[in-house]
Amino acid sequence: MAKPRKRYVCQACGSVTAQWAGQCGDCGDWNTLVEEAGANVTPFQAKHNLQSGGRAIQLTGLNTDIALPERMATGIAELDRALGGGFVEGSATLIGGDPGIGKSTLLLQAAAKVANRGLRVVYVSGEEAGDQVRLRARRLGLGQAPVMFAAATSVRDILTTMGEGAAPALLVIDSIQTMHSDLIEGAPGTVSQVRASAGELIRFAKERGTAVVLVGHVTKDGNIAGPRVLEHMVDTVLAFEGERSHQYRILRAVKNRFGGTDEIGVFAMESEGLSEVANPSSLFLTQRDESVTGTVVFPALEGTRPVLVEVQALVVRLASGATPRRAVVGWDSSRLSMILAVLEARCGLSFSTCEVYLNIAGGYRVQDPAADLAVAAALVSALSERPLAADAVAFGEIALSGEVRPVAHGALRCREAGKLGFAKALAPAAQADKGGLALTGFKNLGAFVDHLLGR
Repeated sequence: MAKPRKRYVCQACGSVTAQWAGQCGDCGDWNTLVEEAGANVTPFQAKHNLQSGGRAIQLTGLNTDIALPERMATGIAELDRALGGGFVEGSATLIGGDPGIGKSTLLLQAAAKVANRGLRVVYVSGEEAGDQVRLRARRLGLGQAPVMFAAATSVRDILTTMGEGAAPALLVIDSIQTMHSDLIEGAPGTVSQVRASAGELIRFAKERGTAVVLVGHVTKDGNIAGPRVLEHMVDTVLAFEGERSHQYRILRAVKNRFGGTDEIGVFAMESEGLSEVANPSSLFLTQRDESVTGTVVFPALEGTRPVLVEVQALVVRLASGATPRRAVVGWDSSRLSMILAVLEARCGLSFSTCEVYLNIAGGYRVQDPAADLAVAAALVSALSERPLAADAVAFGEIALSGEVRPVAHGALRCREAGKLGFAKALAPAAQADKGGLALTGFKNLGAFVDHLLGR
């Protein structure tokens, strides 16, 4: 008789070991290994190979003509922008975000818009009761939307119900961590349950042509909870970002098999739900009548959308012997250390006895390398207490040699700045297209600092 083989799965990272241990050897977390019953292994199965006995699959060339996947627009322009044009039939989308950020609100609004066009939409909640969701829909003005709703956590029950009659065009599962498959032992939310439940729902989406949207919880680090393989299984991963204390929200495409991964959608949380922000640059700029030291406007680029944000810097001189502090909000701290080192080595500016604080206004997170020149300008302005012109923007990448390198889509950045009333641009000298602004180019960081200090 075959002897069952035991294995232990880490609930944090999903690694599998043959023996239990107090600490996971891969991620280092304690008390996360849970026993799972493995398949029975016989001597015949151990020796048997997989080179025969299977079903021959059909192989086709890459040059086979296929039709482009059809898009199902949601009617919410910012959501469609992040998705690349809307949901794709038979696709699986995973959306994650902090609690209370507005994931359920956004999906309820999208489901209502799709249902109002005559398509069948099913919304399944594993966290809230039916009356709670109906009250939210009524508060959002969606109480009359023809969305079919159910409160369930069993994947078998959900798929059995979906198999009766025509498959829905859109199926929302809120959330995948609450789903339970009776084929796997364990409580909902464990690695094996999340993986098995998501696999069954994704297979249903591929077989029936339904666009499935899975809501995912996030950890304290901001990563989607559960196994990392969940993000590999789905077609699209959307991250809903923003501070609960701020009004706006940013929907960012982290992975998209049917579109770009740099697009963002911007929303504002209001009493009637999430509203679209057509001009997101106005959210991240401080309204001021005069120039302020340590502030520079940077035209960031998210996919094809330019967004103007304000870079704020504060430099505080300390007494001798004190350890200076470096604090960054909304930017890479290691990138700030590099800019400070280049300013000291190539430009002769000393920040070793100063505390440096850097902030991107409005809680926006900048990942564009073109922000180097704007950060350097803010630091120099704060150190010298000389403000930059209020109608100027700055962008460019800084090399370790002090060279100011050109960046992509400079004309698009300048045109967006011109729409909001800016007239000057501090940019790399190799930036050809001015985009309608009076461009001042710099080949190296030393010339840029001399310009700011009026040397």
